[in-house]
Amino acid sequence: MVQTKKIIKDAFWELLEEKPYNKITVRDIVNRCCVNRNTFYYYFQDIPTLMVDSIEEWIDEVIRKYGTITSPVDCLTYMAEECMKRKKAFLNLFHSAQKDAFLYDLNRMGYDIINTYVDKIGENREILKEEKESFIRCYKCVFVGSILGWLEEDASYDLSTFYEELCKIFSDSGSGLDKVSEKQD
Repeated sequence: MVQTKKIIKDAFWELLEEKPYNKITVRDIVNRCCVNRNTFYYYFQDIPTLMVDSIEEWIDEVIRKYGTITSPVDCLTYMAEECMKRKKAFLNLFHSAQKDAFLYDLNRMGYDIINTYVDKIGENREILKEEKESFIRCYKCVFVGSILGWLEEDASYDLSTFYEELCKIFSDSGSGLDKVSEKQD
Protein backbone atom coordinates (compact mmCIF):
# COMPACT_ATOMS: atom_id res chain seq x y z
CA MET A 1 0.00 0.00 0.00
CA VAL A 2 2.77 2.45 0.86
CA GLN A 3 4.37 1.66 -2.51
CA THR A 4 1.16 2.65 -4.31
CA LYS A 5 1.09 5.98 -2.50
CA LYS A 6 4.70 6.59 -3.57
CA ILE A 7 3.87 5.70 -7.18
CA ILE A 8 1.04 8.25 -7.15
CA LYS A 9 3.35 10.92 -5.75
CA ASP A 10 6.04 10.11 -8.30
CA ALA A 11 3.48 10.41 -11.09
CA PHE A 12 2.40 13.78 -9.70
CA TRP A 13 6.02 15.07 -9.69
CA GLU A 14 6.54 13.80 -13.24
CA LEU A 15 3.40 15.56 -14.42
CA LEU A 16 4.47 18.78 -12.66
CA GLU A 17 7.66 18.68 -14.70
CA GLU A 18 5.54 18.50 -17.87
CA LYS A 19 2.66 20.89 -17.35
CA PRO A 20 1.15 23.53 -15.07
CA TYR A 21 -0.32 22.44 -11.76
CA ASN A 22 -3.84 23.58 -12.69
CA LYS A 23 -3.75 21.40 -15.82
CA ILE A 24 -3.06 18.19 -13.89
CA THR A 25 -6.12 16.02 -13.35
CA VAL A 26 -6.78 12.92 -11.31
CA ARG A 27 -7.22 11.13 -14.63
CA ASP A 28 -3.69 12.19 -15.67
CA ILE A 29 -2.26 10.86 -12.43
CA VAL A 30 -4.08 7.51 -12.43
CA ASN A 31 -3.29 6.94 -16.10
CA ARG A 32 0.38 7.69 -15.46
CA CYS A 33 0.69 5.26 -12.59
CA CYS A 34 -1.83 2.66 -13.80
CA VAL A 35 -4.15 2.73 -10.81
CA ASN A 36 -7.84 3.45 -10.68
CA ARG A 37 -9.53 6.59 -9.37
CA ASN A 38 -10.68 4.83 -6.21
CA THR A 39 -7.08 4.02 -5.38
CA PHE A 40 -6.14 7.66 -5.79
CA TYR A 41 -8.98 8.75 -3.50
CA TYR A 42 -8.09 6.08 -0.95
CA TYR A 43 -4.80 7.90 -0.35
CA PHE A 44 -5.63 11.51 -1.18
CA GLN A 45 -8.73 13.66 -0.82
CA ASP A 46 -7.86 15.67 -3.94
CA ILE A 47 -4.91 17.03 -5.91
CA PRO A 48 -4.15 19.88 -3.45
CA THR A 49 -3.87 17.28 -0.68
CA LEU A 50 -1.53 15.24 -2.88
CA MET A 51 0.52 18.36 -3.58
CA VAL A 52 0.97 19.24 0.10
CA ASP A 53 1.79 15.65 1.02
CA SER A 54 4.29 15.37 -1.85
CA ILE A 55 6.06 18.61 -0.98
CA GLU A 56 6.23 17.72 2.71
CA GLU A 57 7.66 14.31 1.92
CA TRP A 58 10.24 15.85 -0.43
CA ILE A 59 11.23 18.40 2.23
CA ASP A 60 11.58 15.69 4.87
CA GLU A 61 13.86 13.76 2.48
CA VAL A 62 16.02 16.84 1.90
CA ILE A 63 16.27 17.47 5.65
CA ARG A 64 17.24 13.83 6.32
CA LYS A 65 19.73 13.84 3.48
CA TYR A 66 21.49 17.04 4.56
CA GLY A 67 21.06 16.79 8.32
CA THR A 68 24.82 16.57 8.84
CA ILE A 69 25.91 19.59 6.84
CA THR A 70 29.19 21.17 7.85
CA SER A 71 29.11 24.79 6.61
CA PRO A 72 26.66 27.61 5.90
CA VAL A 73 27.55 27.40 2.21
CA ASP A 74 26.52 23.74 2.30
CA CYS A 75 23.19 24.64 3.92
CA LEU A 76 22.21 26.88 1.06
CA THR A 77 24.00 25.07 -1.76
CA TYR A 78 22.45 21.69 -0.99
CA MET A 79 18.98 23.19 -0.77
CA ALA A 80 19.60 24.97 -4.09
CA GLU A 81 20.71 21.74 -5.75
CA GLU A 82 17.57 19.96 -4.59
CA CYS A 83 15.36 22.82 -5.80
CA MET A 84 17.10 22.87 -9.18
CA LYS A 85 16.40 19.14 -9.61
CA ARG A 86 12.69 19.99 -9.58
CA LYS A 87 12.97 23.33 -11.38
CA LYS A 88 10.03 22.89 -13.76
CA ALA A 89 7.82 21.44 -11.04
CA PHE A 90 8.65 24.35 -8.75
CA LEU A 91 7.94 26.87 -11.48
CA ASN A 92 4.56 25.23 -12.06
CA LEU A 93 3.77 25.29 -8.33
CA PHE A 94 4.99 28.88 -8.04
CA HIS A 95 2.62 29.97 -10.79
CA SER A 96 -0.33 28.02 -9.38
CA ALA A 97 -3.14 28.73 -6.97
CA GLN A 98 -1.21 26.57 -4.46
CA LYS A 99 1.72 28.99 -4.32
CA ASP A 100 1.14 29.89 -0.66
CA ALA A 101 1.25 26.25 0.49
CA PHE A 102 4.39 25.71 -1.57
CA LEU A 103 6.12 28.76 -0.06
CA TYR A 104 5.06 27.78 3.46
CA ASP A 105 6.81 24.45 3.01
CA LEU A 106 9.94 26.08 1.55
CA ASN A 107 10.08 28.29 4.65
CA ARG A 108 9.85 25.20 6.86
CA MET A 109 12.57 23.42 4.92
CA GLY A 110 14.93 26.39 5.10
CA TYR A 111 14.35 26.83 8.82
CA ASP A 112 14.78 23.12 9.64
CA ILE A 113 17.99 22.61 7.66
CA ILE A 114 19.64 25.78 8.93
CA ASN A 115 18.51 25.03 12.50
CA THR A 116 20.10 21.58 12.21
CA TYR A 117 23.37 23.14 11.10
CA VAL A 118 23.37 25.74 13.90
CA ASP A 119 22.57 23.03 16.46
CA LYS A 120 25.50 21.01 15.14
CA ILE A 121 28.02 23.85 15.44
CA GLY A 122 26.47 24.71 18.81
CA GLU A 123 27.65 21.35 20.15
CA ASN A 124 31.25 22.60 19.95
CA ARG A 125 30.76 26.33 20.35
CA GLU A 126 28.83 28.57 22.67
CA ILE A 127 25.98 30.22 20.80
CA LEU A 128 23.52 32.49 22.52
CA LYS A 129 19.87 31.59 21.97
CA GLU A 130 19.11 35.03 20.53
CA GLU A 131 22.11 34.84 18.21
CA LYS A 132 21.09 31.38 17.03
CA GLU A 133 17.57 32.51 16.16
CA SER A 134 18.90 35.58 14.36
CA PHE A 135 21.23 33.49 12.20
CA ILE A 136 18.51 30.97 11.42
CA ARG A 137 16.03 33.69 10.45
CA CYS A 138 18.62 35.52 8.37
CA TYR A 139 19.68 32.47 6.37
CA LYS A 140 16.09 31.25 6.02
CA CYS A 141 15.10 34.65 4.62
CA VAL A 142 18.08 34.57 2.28
CA PHE A 143 17.08 31.08 1.14
CA VAL A 144 13.37 31.74 0.65
CA GLY A 145 13.88 35.23 -0.76
CA SER A 146 16.41 34.01 -3.27
CA ILE A 147 14.18 31.08 -4.27
CA LEU A 148 11.38 33.60 -4.87
CA GLY A 149 13.69 35.77 -6.97
CA TRP A 150 14.91 32.72 -8.89
CA LEU A 151 11.35 31.58 -9.60
CA GLU A 152 10.23 35.11 -10.52
CA GLU A 153 13.03 35.09 -13.11
CA ASP A 154 11.81 31.71 -14.42
CA ALA A 155 14.71 29.86 -12.76
CA SER A 156 17.00 31.32 -15.41
CA TYR A 157 20.29 31.12 -13.50
CA ASP A 158 22.26 28.59 -11.47
CA LEU A 159 20.98 28.88 -7.92
CA SER A 160 23.91 26.93 -6.43
CA THR A 161 26.43 29.35 -7.91
CA PHE A 162 24.37 32.26 -6.64
CA TYR A 163 24.42 30.84 -3.09
CA GLU A 164 28.15 30.19 -3.21
CA GLU A 165 28.76 33.79 -4.26
CA LEU A 166 26.35 35.07 -1.62
CA CYS A 167 28.02 33.08 1.15
CA LYS A 168 31.41 34.41 0.04
CA ILE A 169 30.03 37.94 0.32
CA PHE A 170 28.72 37.15 3.83
CA SER A 171 32.08 35.65 4.79
CA ASP A 172 34.09 38.55 3.35
CA SER A 173 31.90 41.07 5.16
CA GLY A 174 32.58 39.41 8.52
CA SER A 175 29.00 38.31 9.06
CA GLY A 176 27.27 35.01 8.86
CA LEU A 177 27.25 31.55 10.37
CA ASP A 178 30.92 30.99 9.59
CA LYS A 179 31.79 33.57 12.28
CA VAL A 180 29.71 31.75 14.88
CA SER A 181 31.63 28.56 14.20
CA GLU A 182 34.94 30.39 14.81
CA LYS A 183 34.09 31.38 18.41
CA GLN A 184 36.11 29.74 21.13
CA ASP A 185 34.62 28.30 24.32
